[in-house]
Amino acid sequence: MHFYRRLAAAGGRSRTNSGENVRYIVLACDYDGTLATDGRVDDPTLGALKEVRASGRRLVLVTGRELPDLERVFPHLDLFDRVVAENGALLYRPASREERVLAEAPPPALVAALRERGVTPLSVGRAILATWEPNETIVLEVIRDLGLERQVIFNKGAVMVLPAGVNKASGLLAALAELRLSPHNTVGIGDAENDHAFLSTCECAVAVANALPMLKERADYVTVGDHGQGVRELIAQLLADDLAALAPRLRRHDILFGYDATGQVVAIPPYGATLLLAGPSGSGKSTAATALLERLAAAGYQFCLIDPEGDYEAFAGAIVLGDAARAPSVDEVLQVLDDPNASVVVSLLGIALADRPAFFAALLPRLQALRAQTGRPHWIVIDEAHHLLPATWDPATLTLPEALGELMLLTVHPDHLAPAVLRHVTHVVAVGTAPEETVRRFAQTAGQRAPTMHQPTLQPGEVLVWQPEQGAPRRVRVEPAQTERLRHRRKYAAGELGPDKSFYFRGPEGKLNLRAQNLVLFVQLAEGVDDATWLYHLRRGDYSRWFREAIKDEALAEEAAKVERTSPSAAESRAAIKAAIEARYTLPA
Repeated sequence: MHFYRRLAAAGGRSRTNSGENVRYIVLACDYDGTLATDGRVDDPTLGALKEVRASGRRLVLVTGRELPDLERVFPHLDLFDRVVAENGALLYRPASREERVLAEAPPPALVAALRERGVTPLSVGRAILATWEPNETIVLEVIRDLGLERQVIFNKGAVMVLPAGVNKASGLLAALAELRLSPHNTVGIGDAENDHAFLSTCECAVAVANALPMLKERADYVTVGDHGQGVRELIAQLLADDLAALAPRLRRHDILFGYDATGQVVAIPPYGATLLLAGPSGSGKSTAATALLERLAAAGYQFCLIDPEGDYEAFAGAIVLGDAARAPSVDEVLQVLDDPNASVVVSLLGIALADRPAFFAALLPRLQALRAQTGRPHWIVIDEAHHLLPATWDPATLTLPEALGELMLLTVHPDHLAPAVLRHVTHVVAVGTAPEETVRRFAQTAGQRAPTMHQPTLQPGEVLVWQPEQGAPRRVRVEPAQTERLRHRRKYAAGELGPDKSFYFRGPEGKLNLRAQNLVLFVQLAEGVDDATWLYHLRRGDYSRWFREAIKDEALAEEAAKVERTSPSAAESRAAIKAAIEARYTLPA
């Protein structure tokens, strides 16, 4: 059965024999020394390549050869969706026979000088110059004498001259961009020096048994077989279980989350994880999520974040769709995600509360279908998840399997989430003053045995992380996001908080009712209220409570709490809290 038809049969998403999402959509292969032995590809290897295509995956050939030479020795280029030739300088589309030159042509002066110095053989391609050792000494001398910016790349005795920055990696990225696919969904295989660049770009880097020792050292996996036999070995694993057995070797891709009490790094695998971030409002869920999303985006992983309350409107690593005045559409979301380099925040502020589950029910199958075709978005993030995936949620009604792939769920109430979703959680991140209770409620709802805990008291910036399959929970200090301050500026500095989240200056006798719906108005009103009103709220701890619960800024809340504890004069405390706000937010003049 064709790959995509199998996806439909599996409920609209890709599935391997292990029942997980397909991670590797693209197989990128070197030619000489990898696919080919002495320049030729044998029939069993050709058959294996055809099996990859039949599975619905994509094939990209990445070679240092010039295209006419490649066509002469390998008349099966139509097996590949793209061919990267001339070591990254030429992109070829076999289906349409179109060529796209990715670098400038060799300077005539360079070609002439090399010929004058007797460099033979000398092949001149669309952008590449190629010869053999020991001509590299003359090549380097001529490049120096002419003052050119050219790089020399070696390939098991071959000497290639290309513009700076052009290599197999740049060519592969150009091919993936045309296919609207990500290097994070690519496995590459090669054998020689010039394969380092493109293999390091791939999510999984494989070297055949006959590869150079240095390439083997840097590869995630080395095949037992050499040349085409090694490629067939890789393809067999790819089709059998989507290289699931190689996952433990790919820790280089893990995303930093924080550090435990012993200083050990706590990281999240970018594939195969489902995170639950749970705890009371204002306890730090969105802060922890923002930190993780920032690092996912920096690493090139695509995400789609469903944002019911507009908490992520200022996130710098994504395109925001929708606001309080305008509802996003499902088609808009998919249009953004068509670009592998773009992530999206889907704000539901413009959708009535009662209509949000229906919007999500329409969006989720489309996201899963996109994952089936491309492996993306790599992460789906759902804030206020108990509203969109409630305990009554039935995956069968959406013709989707229970496992949703890489997922991050944020909720106040883990026991209000669908058990069908909770059963797939790999990491529970509990925040707030009673994290052990959050873990217990999750375990009870998910049908798991709760771990033994000793009433941990979390410090600011700490969370409790429990991996059900790995023993006791750990206290973890979250590595903060660089953009956390930016995230708050728009909404909390000058935005419009609802009546339930605004601050009210009422005074000791409740005679006032001055509403501050953002930090700008808070500062303005704070400077105008009488000293008795200001000190009344200061001594009650109202300022730190508002910063923590409504503004969701733990650091600002701590600064305010210090001022509240020392209880200075009205003038001193006003100035201190104003300075703490201005240190974190850029307020309008």
